[in-house]
Amino acid sequence: MQHTLLITGGAGFIGSHVVRRLVTHYPQYLIVNLDKLSYAGNLENLKDIANADNYVFVKGDITDVPFITELFEAYRFDGVIHLAAESHVDRSITSPLDFVMTNIVGTVNLLNAARYAWANNPEEKRFYHVSTDEVYGSLGSEGLFTENTPYDPRSPYSASKASSDHMVRAYWHTYGLPVVVSNCSNNYGPFQFPEKLIPLAINNLKNGKPVPVYGDGKYTRDWLWVEDHAAAIDLIYHQGATGQTYNIGGHNEWQNITLLHLLCQIMDKKLNRNPGDSAKLLHFVKDRPGHDRRYAIDASKIAQELGWKPSITFEQGLEKTVDWYLANEDWLNHVTSGEYLLYYEKMYG
Repeated sequence: MQHTLLITGGAGFIGSHVVRRLVTHYPQYLIVNLDKLSYAGNLENLKDIANADNYVFVKGDITDVPFITELFEAYRFDGVIHLAAESHVDRSITSPLDFVMTNIVGTVNLLNAARYAWANNPEEKRFYHVSTDEVYGSLGSEGLFTENTPYDPRSPYSASKASSDHMVRAYWHTYGLPVVVSNCSNNYGPFQFPEKLIPLAINNLKNGKPVPVYGDGKYTRDWLWVEDHAAAIDLIYHQGATGQTYNIGGHNEWQNITLLHLLCQIMDKKLNRNPGDSAKLLHFVKDRPGHDRRYAIDASKIAQELGWKPSITFEQGLEKTVDWYLANEDWLNHVTSGEYLLYYEKMYG
């Protein structure tokens, strides 16, 4: 193979789309997918490319220093795309230490392994750290996050990601490690674990269960189709400037309550319900602590420098997402019941 690339967290939601894209688009690359297979890592996400000649899956934990060192020695990676992370804000509020270990300590372990493995020829390598717009904090009714927006994380999740971003940049400035960073808005699409808003709502609406809506429902997010994010990651890895940060966003702001009403309309149509039936399941609940009011990304840098832009509208993407979840009921049932964990045993013993 011409190029050996490590993708961490490649069995997760975004990671699986990145792995599939790179395995498919670059047959001359060896793609090594490292995933711990925690609750959000699911090899069923990658069944279609599991036997590809240029794909290898490795189960492991990025916090395990000897394991990571041996992995770099065994494969002599040319690059890393680092997506592995604890990512759910609600879980970070109840278990912050898990986020410190994976998102901060795990990232530093990877940085150290890359630094020592690439000491003789760093100019030929690349460490790409994938992050979130939540590191910037909360916006008011106006303005956008740019690459120069000061960091102001408000949850243990966003604080842990902010810390990992800083460590990545520190390794660029201190050791000359060739890094690139991206910060992305909320993703949606197939294979997302149903704890996140859109798949949770689809699953609950399908089964006639209440859909929780935090606070007044007017929290605003910028939504991005996950395959557009995978395309941006591909582009940044290959063409992004070393040491630079790129914001990735959908130019697509929606208040949660407005989004959910649109989703209810789509579900009524797909399930042959009377208009308004699904909306009756929306249920306002107590707000979560430290809830950021609004996120919005200025993605003009990646557009101007690399020519990237979203490929579909939110309305198109949301309908495609609903169609996928309704057509993949087995996947959804396996995820919600925990049966997806059996796939690893079946494939790898």
